[in-house]
Amino acid sequence: MRREAKPRGEESARLANRIDATFEKLRARGEKALITYIMAGDPSLQETEALVMELEKHGSDIVELGVPFSDPIADGPVIQQAADRALRGGTTLRKILGMVAGLRRRTQIPLVLMAYYNTIDAFGIPAFCREATAAGVDGLIVPDMPPEEASALREASAEAGGPLLVFLLAPTSTPARRAAVARQSRGFIYYVSLTGITGAKLTDLADVRRNVEQIRRVTRTPIAVGFGIATPQDAAQVADVADGVIVGSAIVRQIGEHHQEPDLLDRVGSLVRSLKAAMHGAPVRVGA
Repeated sequence: MRREAKPRGEESARLANRIDATFEKLRARGEKALITYIMAGDPSLQETEALVMELEKHGSDIVELGVPFSDPIADGPVIQQAADRALRGGTTLRKILGMVAGLRRRTQIPLVLMAYYNTIDAFGIPAFCREATAAGVDGLIVPDMPPEEASALREASAEAGGPLLVFLLAPTSTPARRAAVARQSRGFIYYVSLTGITGAKLTDLADVRRNVEQIRRVTRTPIAVGFGIATPQDAAQVADVADGVIVGSAIVRQIGEHHQEPDLLDRVGSLVRSLKAAMHGAPVRVGA
């Protein structure tokens, strides 16, 4: 009896990836995804591992791990300071992959790295994709790499069987750019709700709604909205529009202000719990 060939490369990653499975599970339950961001290595890699477990415990569905970089052009002061603390503590991409491998013995929550291109290029693109996939990284966001310049990373990722490449769209993205990102982004599309840097305040929800609806016209890939979401009210409003809500600076600020205090995990857990609770009841689009 002839055996069916196993799927390989990008198709294999698509079928097996935890990100896809999470969005499917949430959609079946009528829920939206809470995607939380923390800086790996802030205040230490050991504490980052504990924070990931706390995020999951209190309702985070997907965790983004920032890879510290000395010139984070897309990030505001809160995340820049977190990156500086992590770098001064000796955090490296290789050590982060080791931490992810350790986490995979404790949790299957989807983990997405957010890394600037120079960090990956210095590691070596094929080696990074192989080692990230082996460690258990599910997705990758490279904020300074547009899709048209991603061919080498895309090919290496497909060859390694992952991680999925998540691309960004902004309020200024043209229809052609929206279509290009929709074709190439895997797992979800990261819609940046405002022009500027992380940590700014979300002010125009109508504009977010309008742009998300335009993106929906060209894709069935889940759309997650980030930048400017700091409070449970913000999360509830964005969950009404998008498939996922991304919260970063508000959590990283808590870590920065309380990392030397014994109740750090409780503080972060309480914030995440309030964000997830606020998102319950947001409408889920049929066929989204």
